[in-house]
Amino acid sequence: MSTFLSGVAVLLSTLALGCSGYVAYEVFTLRETLNATNTVSSSIPTQVPNPTATTSPQATVSPSPASATTSAIRPGQFVQPAFGKKAEVELLSAKRIKDPETGNRDVVNLQMRIRRLATDGVVGSDIISVASTTARNPDTSVTYKGVALNRSTGSVSLFQVRPQASADAYIWLRVPDGINNLDIFVPDTAAFKNVPISF
Repeated sequence: MSTFLSGVAVLLSTLALGCSGYVAYEVFTLRETLNATNTVSSSIPTQVPNPTATTSPQATVSPSPASATTSAIRPGQFVQPAFGKKAEVELLSAKRIKDPETGNRDVVNLQMRIRRLATDGVVGSDIISVASTTARNPDTSVTYKGVALNRSTGSVSLFQVRPQASADAYIWLRVPDGINNLDIFVPDTAAFKNVPISF
């Protein structure tokens, strides 16, 4: 019986010795990891000058507002007849904005002014469906449509606009980022060619 107990004692002491060795190894490994972390954190201050590298692209971005102002639509630059000579449509601006839902800059806010010219001959069916406005890439002929119906003023009825009066309208068009010119097609209106997009 005593030999059995002594054997168990030897076995337990061997297990205890093995466990203490494992714990010592883990402590050593943890210490090495901490030392490596401290070395990395102490080397970070030498990399602090890098933010100046991130400010340099902003310096290259700063010229873009100047180019945006030059590409903005000038008053009277884009005016086309609508419904023959009953009205005219003038593009006021085509500005790239950020989609509030996705955060992507793939939306162009197109603003226009619809002016009734005719004093008579205008009927109730003379309606410009602003929501059906489309755009086209002049280089690839890819067509772009509106973002959604609630991102447009809908339709403008010439019959409800007094002669020589005007109504402003807008539509958001889904246009991929990187495209700077568009052909614009407003329903029942002559086409607008190479309209610049401002930023």
